[in-house]
Order: sequence, then C-alpha cells, then structure tokens
Amino acid sequence: MQPTLQFLLRQEDLHLRLVTGADDADALTQPLTWAHSSDLPDPTPWLTPGGLLLTDGAQFEAVSAGTAPRPDGDSDDGGRAGDRSEAVRQARDGHETGCSALAYVDRLVSAGVAALGVSTVVHDAIPAAVVAACRDRGLPLVEVDARTPFMAIVTAVSDATAEEQRQRLEWSLEAQRAVARAALRPDGLTAVLRELEKRLGCWVALFDASGHRVPIETRVTPPPGALEEVKADVRRALHRRARGGARLAGAHGDITLQTLGQPPELRGVLVVGSTEPLEQGGHDLVTSVIAIASIALDQTRALDEARGLLRAGLLELMLAGSVAIAARSAEQLWGPLPKEPVRVCAVSAGGEDQSLASELELLAERRPGRLFFARYAARLVTVSRADDVAPVRKLLQSNGLTAGCSTPVTWGALSVGLDEAHRAATRAHEGRPFVRFDDLVGDGILGLLETSGGASVARRLLQPLLDAPPEQRDILLETLRAWMDHNCAWDPAARELGIHRHTLRNRVTAVERLLGLDLERFADRAELWAALELVA
Repeated sequence: MQPTLQFLLRQEDLHLRLVTGADDADALTQPLTWAHSSDLPDPTPWLTPGGLLLTDGAQFEAVSAGTAPRPDGDSDDGGRAGDRSEAVRQARDGHETGCSALAYVDRLVSAGVAALGVSTVVHDAIPAAVVAACRDRGLPLVEVDARTPFMAIVTAVSDATAEEQRQRLEWSLEAQRAVARAALRPDGLTAVLRELEKRLGCWVALFDASGHRVPIETRVTPPPGALEEVKADVRRALHRRARGGARLAGAHGDITLQTLGQPPELRGVLVVGSTEPLEQGGHDLVTSVIAIASIALDQTRALDEARGLLRAGLLELMLAGSVAIAARSAEQLWGPLPKEPVRVCAVSAGGEDQSLASELELLAERRPGRLFFARYAARLVTVSRADDVAPVRKLLQSNGLTAGCSTPVTWGALSVGLDEAHRAATRAHEGRPFVRFDDLVGDGILGLLETSGGASVARRLLQPLLDAPPEQRDILLETLRAWMDHNCAWDPAARELGIHRHTLRNRVTAVERLLGLDLERFADRAELWAALELVA
C-alpha cells in the first residue's frame, strides 16, 4: 500500500502518536513521498513537497537558551551559503521558543511538507509552542517515542514506497498479459475493451474514422450524456489528422481521448472514462489497447467489406428467384432468414457509412432469424418479419436517416417489396422519416403516381408550357389553376383573376395549342389537372 501518515501510525513497533491533525482525513491519507530527519532551523532549501520531516527539537532548545548557530563566516560547507545563510539569520534573530516555532512551522507549510514528527529525546514532551503553531497552521504533528530511531521511520516509508511500486509493476504486467490474451479471442476487439474496463474500473467507447461510435457490447454503460459531450472533441481529433490525445474533466468524471492509427489515415478514437485521472500504469495499458484496437479496426473493416459483398450477392440471388439457394447459404453464415411474410425497407440516402452496417450486424446477431440486410443499387436494404420492423426503424432514425417500407410480401415477391420500399423512400423526408407503402395507398392515386415516377411524366407533358417566356408561363399557369379550382367554370374563374371571360378563354386556348390538348374533353382536363398537381 502507499505510505501515508495513517499507515505509519498503525505500525505499532514505531510507537508514534498523532498530536494535531486528527480531524484532517485528507492529510492522514495523502501519500508520503519521503521521510527524512533534520534539526536545522530552516531545512526547507533541501526539501521537496509531500514528505514527513523528523526532528528531535534541538533547534528549539538552542534558540530558547539564547544561543545561535555559527555566524555565516564560520560556515564550513564549502561556500554553499546561499539559502542556508538566510535560515541561519532567521534562527539567530529569534530569542523565544514560541516565536521561533511559529516561523519554523510557517516555513515548512510554505515548502509543502506533509507532516512534522518530533522526538522526545531532547524534550520530555513536544514544546507547547510547536504544538500550537502546528495546530494553528494545520500541519499534522506526530510525537516520536524516544525508543524509535528515525531510521526505522525512514525505512518504513521507503519500503512501503518500494512495495507500492512493485505492486503497480506487477499489476501493469498482468494487465498487459490479460489484454494480449483477450486479443487472441474470436471477438478480440470486444474482449480487449472489456478487459480494459475491468482492469481500470472505467467505461470505454470506440469511435471509427468517421466519428461514429463502433457498436461494441462492453460491460460498463457510459453515464447519460457522456458520449454526447465527447462527440465534438472526437470529430476535432479526427479532423486534425494527427496522432494525439486529450483529457476532459467535467460533470462525467475524467475522460481520456486517444486517436487510433497513423496519420493521415486515422482509424478512430478510443475514449476512456473514469472517476479519477488515470495513473501511469493505466496510461500504459491504454497505449497497449490503442495498438491492438488499431489493428483490429483494420481487420474488422476488411471483414465487414467481405461480408457486405457476400450479403449483396445473396440478395441478388433472391431477386433473381434463387431464394432457396440463398437461404441455405445465409443460414450457414448468419442463421435462418426471417419467416414470411416480410417487409422490405430501403434507406433514402446517407446509409453508405460502414458504422451503420456494423450496427445492423450487431442487431442481426442479437435477433437471429429476424433480420437480413444488404446493399442494393447504392441503397441499404433490410428485410424483417412483417411484424418486427420497429427495431430497424428505431436504428435508422437514431442515425438521422429516412427510409421507405414495403407492404408484407413473400420471399418469392421480394422484387415487388423492394420496388415498393424504393417508392416509399422517395416520399420520406425529415418531417416524415419513415414511410410505409401502405400509407401511400391512403394518399390516393396521386400518391401512387408520384411514387411511380408520375412527376417526370407530368413534367414532360407540361414542358412546352414550362419553356414559354417567364411572364407568359406564369400568367398561363395562374390562369389554369384558377380555372381548375373553379371546376373549369368560366365566370367564377374570370372574376377571381380580374379579367374578362373572353380573355380567360383566349388563355386556355393558348394552353391547348402549346400542349396539344383538347380541354373540352374531360380526359384531357383530368390529365392536365394531375400534371399540375404532380409538378407543383
């Protein structure tokens, strides 16, 4: 364990007694970096912070008796006066134990000394002025029994420090071995990150080169909001295209970010969150995991690309009618295909990111026999049981994607389902991110015309009118819409437009000549109305 004042007080053979500082738990548990003895009036020029200073109090005896150390000129330290001469002058200037004790303690506190130990060899008890000064300045004071040699305390601290370092080294070596063993498992990357969580008592998240979280099932769930907090920092680290790390301290504890891979082709970012800052052994372990994770991400990317090509090939087989052959192959690789009837979903756009495919792969592993997915015609396509589309819909929406979904179909009618899904996807938008083909039927004939390419046909029909000079085009379009809104009645439409009905007739006749239509016929009127609705 780490050497602390509390640790020394528990060593019965040292015969130590705490005089002041019992109410300061932090001071008692603060690690001691050293223990050393000195009876100089001012030893601080030779001290570093965080240690236990031991003294027999002889300097207090000399000052109270009116004596003083040798003058500066009598020093035999080889000319090393410097800061020491100031200490000698300060001691020579004091004539009362209380005054000297307060100045002495102030110097120790300013130098960062963690505690003071005074032996009862010279004094029967610690001088009251020293006790008062330590209590006033908040410096823990320990009484050292006359039977206890200072070397025993120094040795206890140095031995405990060495033992702590040995334990940390053993911990580090064992942790490194555990991570290396985990990397050899079939699920190497997941196993490595889980081992890192276990060894550091932390949570871990991995982001790919595009800044998306890699869907790995680690043991510890990050605190709510923690990942949102680091996303911007992850993207900035990737944008710099340089190796590096960052440490964030905030509401979610201490968070460390480390890039993976070699610039400029970074593979991602490893995020480690803990309640306290990582020690050196923890940082060393993270460094080892970074190397393993970088290799694993490269391997995973190549494997995912191969799986993607295989899935796309099986989907092509099924669309060509070889459902039975594709189903046998899929079952050997991933498990059975979803049972009929199924629904086909097609992502509108943005589904090219590999991280989405990884998330779908994980979802399919969790739900065997309930999901198949592949890429087709530059779109990501999923096939689920007809009553089990909700998980796919939730996943797509969490990635900010829009999609269309078919009506229930059989595997033999997969091409019909795919066509319906593609049509529904064209109607999806931010305000309506997931559109079922069933809903389009509810939108009426125009909805079906729009999803089946009716808008392009309507534009070709209206092209001569759309190509007219802008002023003429706008007037004729306004006239047609007003006329159609009034069920092709001349007088109400003319009054709305503020023109004579003969002027209205002339404009409609001009449209007939441009488009080659006879608007006296209901069929031509209906065709023109539908075209206007689809192009508007």
